[in-house]
Amino acid sequence: MAHMLTRRSVLAGAAAGAFVPLLGIPGARASTPGILTFGISSFPPSVQPWANAGTASATVKLALYRGLASYGPDGKIRGELAEGWSSEGKNTWVFKLRDAKFQNGEKVTSADVKWTIEQVAGEKSTAFLRTEMQGVEKIETPDDLTVRITTKQPTVTLPLMMASYHMPIMSKASTAAQQIGAGPFVLKDAERGVSMDLAPNPHYYRPGLPKLKAIRVVVYADENLRVAALQSGDVDLIEYVPWQAMASIEKDAALKLDAVDGPFMAIVFNGSRPPFNDARVRKAVAHAIRREDIVKSAFFGRGAPLAHLPIPQASPYFNADLADGWKYDPELSKKLLAEAGHGGGLSCKLLSTAQYGMHKDTAEVVQQHLAAVGINAELNLPDWATRVSLGNRGQYDFGIMGTSADSNDPDGLSGYVDGSLSPSYVRSYNLSIPKLTQLFQAGREEFDETKRKAIYHEMEQVAIDQVPMVGLALRSQGYAMRKEVGGFKNMPGALSFYSGQTFETATVG
Repeated sequence: MAHMLTRRSVLAGAAAGAFVPLLGIPGARASTPGILTFGISSFPPSVQPWANAGTASATVKLALYRGLASYGPDGKIRGELAEGWSSEGKNTWVFKLRDAKFQNGEKVTSADVKWTIEQVAGEKSTAFLRTEMQGVEKIETPDDLTVRITTKQPTVTLPLMMASYHMPIMSKASTAAQQIGAGPFVLKDAERGVSMDLAPNPHYYRPGLPKLKAIRVVVYADENLRVAALQSGDVDLIEYVPWQAMASIEKDAALKLDAVDGPFMAIVFNGSRPPFNDARVRKAVAHAIRREDIVKSAFFGRGAPLAHLPIPQASPYFNADLADGWKYDPELSKKLLAEAGHGGGLSCKLLSTAQYGMHKDTAEVVQQHLAAVGINAELNLPDWATRVSLGNRGQYDFGIMGTSADSNDPDGLSGYVDGSLSPSYVRSYNLSIPKLTQLFQAGREEFDETKRKAIYHEMEQVAIDQVPMVGLALRSQGYAMRKEVGGFKNMPGALSFYSGQTFETATVG
């Protein structure tokens, strides 16, 4: 299902829609009225709808595709292709579709929803939410605008899954080379590694949207060049504002910074082989790191130490008693290593990437602190696409990960903590902790909020003890733009990576 993007597949995927001429692109500079030039951090390895290929890919996918639900700028779940939903008992959800069309002008129907779920759950699927969709028992389509989804177990979180940017509804006429979505824009053209051109979808179901005439996506892998392009007026908007540049952008009268805390840095492990198949060694890593140094070095103080799972403090599920669960304690690290048979130290390789300064800087701090307890980690810093590939295939010992939960609900962490899910670079490789899987399932099945809170408190305690990942730091995640840009918003908390949703309301000039 997920394959590398090629010019042919890009154009095939774009060919499904009708297009508005791109008004002078590729000669467009920033501040051309109606044409937004967006400086992106890396070229998406794939824009296949159901695969996880990183944040840059997700941002573009949020312009191209829509699911049954999504999140509004306020962070609250809202209807998209579904105008509403309700539960029937504990195992069935009924979604009512709105009158909407795909980019090829054909109506979005319940049959397309059924087909999408079946593709994601399929035997050969590489979809990020494959395991979750395999929890669907049956899908009924009593009419074109009604979908009744019955799950094998009670699933209070099904609407949240349907709001994930990894779960867009695609036309059943789609093929591997020709993806037909229902988002506000269509992919017109792409030059691999360099740029993408997006044009408005004339069939988009929100009246008057999108407001832009085009989006020109240009890759600036070097974060300093990305900032310089914004300052010079070559681009209107940039993602992944480097933390060292935030203060100067805030002081620049021509620019504005929109930053939120929510995304986090973490360590993931290869659980299929020594030494990190031993929880004591993973726990030794967790207690060896002075997280304040990461906040200072990688994020210039714009963040906060994270010594527990990234459940936001504002969340009703936050447990203050576990806030220092992985506190800095190098003596405990040495003790755990000795218990695991590594009293004389150990050598391993730490996977990160040099493409993002925050990944490289975090890796260097971690490397330094681990050396102090006897873990000698050699850094491997390939480009981002290679980092993703090595992570997906489990070709690493342990690695630095930067991401955000799928939602502000604790279940949004399951994709990063639950080792029973299919392999993905965003979570530890082949590291199954059955008790965690059971607790996540229990949380999905429980409709009573008090009981649900107790389940997640227990889940977090198990995670502190078994270490499926190591929280390092919350970080301030920023978009920066020229003052002429309106309607684009950095979404709150864990939803920062959903901000591409607001391309539909963006304006420039």
